[in-house]
Amino acid sequence: MRRTCFNAAMAVFCLLFSCRAFAQSIPLPNAFAHNDYWHKRPLHEALENGYTNIEADVFLRGKSLVVAHINPFFKSHRKLEKLYLQPLLEAVVSNDGRIYPGYDKPITLLIDIKTEANETYKILKQLLEKYSDILTSYDNGVITERAVTIVLSGHKPYDMLKYESNRLAFIDKDLQKSVHDTVGTDIYTMASCKYSKLIKWNGYGALPESQKARLINYVNTAHSRGERVRLWASPENKAVWNELLKCGVDLINTNKLVALKMFLISTSQNLREDLPGLPDPRFASLN
Repeated sequence: MRRTCFNAAMAVFCLLFSCRAFAQSIPLPNAFAHNDYWHKRPLHEALENGYTNIEADVFLRGKSLVVAHINPFFKSHRKLEKLYLQPLLEAVVSNDGRIYPGYDKPITLLIDIKTEANETYKILKQLLEKYSDILTSYDNGVITERAVTIVLSGHKPYDMLKYESNRLAFIDKDLQKSVHDTVGTDIYTMASCKYSKLIKWNGYGALPESQKARLINYVNTAHSRGERVRLWASPENKAVWNELLKCGVDLINTNKLVALKMFLISTSQNLREDLPGLPDPRFASLN
C-alpha cells in the first residue's frame, strides 16, 4: 500500500515538474520531432526542448492504437492516448489553455498511420472525441484552432475525411503532388515528402541552383494553399537546416532534439541582431 501511494505521488510530482518545464521552454515553430517515441521520454523531451511539431507512428491492434515503428507486438503498453493525448491535455490544463504559455498557435501532433487507413481512423476518431476540447476542429467549413492540431500521415483516410462535415483531424499532403492537387484545401495543413526525392545535396559545398529552384517552386505552391512544408529523412547538419529555412521550408525534421533547438535559437538571435524590430524570437518562425 505504501509503495502504491509512493508511486502515485511520484507520478503526480513528475507531471507537475514536466508541465512547469514546458512552461519555461522557448516554443520553436520550425522544429519537428521525427519519430518522437524513440526518445527515452516520448513527448516530454520534445516539449521541454520547445518543439511545436511532434510525430508518432501508430498501429491498430484490436481496438487499441499502439505507438511503434515496425512491429508493435512487444509494445502493446505504449498506447497513443497514454503517451501523447493524456499528457497534452494535462499540459493544456496546467498552462491556461495552451501547451506553452503565451504561444497562441496550436502545436501539431502528426500521427503516422501504419495499418489500414479507414479501420485505424475509425478507432482514432472515437479516441479524439474524448479530447475535443483541446483539438483543432473542422465544422461545416469552419476551422477552429485550439491547443493541438492532429495531422494524419502514412496510410491516410482521405476519402473518409473528405466527406466529413465535422472532424478533429487533417491530412499531410504529398508535397510532390501539390502542384496538381488543387482540391481539399480544408483537409491539408502540411505538405511533406522525402528529402532525397527533391534534393541530393548532403550539406557539403553549395546547394546546386537547379535543386534549390525546384524546392522553392514546391514550397511556394504549398504556401499559396496555406500548407506548411516538411522534408523528412533530411541530413542532420546545420548547413542543410540553414538552406532549408532559406528556401522557405517550414518544418525542420530531426531526431536530434537539442542540436536543432540550439541551432534555431542561435539563428533567431542572429537575425534579430541583424534586423532590429523583428517579432519576439521566442515565438517567431524563421521563414
